[in-house]
Amino acid sequence: MDIKYMRAALAQARKAYKLGEVPIGCVIVYEDKIIGRGYNRRNTDKTPLAHAEITAIKKAGKFMKDWRLEGCKLYVTLEPCQMCAGAIVQARIPEVIMAAENPKAGCAGSVMDILNNPDFNHQVLVKKGILQDECSQMLKNFFVELRIRNKAEKEQKGGSIE
Repeated sequence: MDIKYMRAALAQARKAYKLGEVPIGCVIVYEDKIIGRGYNRRNTDKTPLAHAEITAIKKAGKFMKDWRLEGCKLYVTLEPCQMCAGAIVQARIPEVIMAAENPKAGCAGSVMDILNNPDFNHQVLVKKGILQDECSQMLKNFFVELRIRNKAEKEQKGGSIE
């Protein structure tokens, strides 16, 4: 089942990719049904709050008619950042399944572990590595293309000034 739902999160990440956003996707599952979906839209929506997890949590809360998402599982293609990890703890989500680790900003064990901080009143079971290679490759491809695009734009601007 984890692979099935991570594939759904990966489909969300592809939506972000098509928008030129960092390809991160998320789904939230309750009783074997997806109740929340989200993908990264920070640049599109012009807000740092438009992360995949935040969008999926909002949608799942509306479905559950509660801010507590007890009994849910969150699937995400990249390890949550500090904001998203905090939201996961606040929403009382008991389990997070993630694909790729984020050594620069991950807060499910990479940079810090907000999801399992014993000082909080809620801790989260974390599974890592589900479809890791596929999700990591999508991120790598995105950043290679972004560097090429940025270099071309820089050269175009530089070449037009005489």
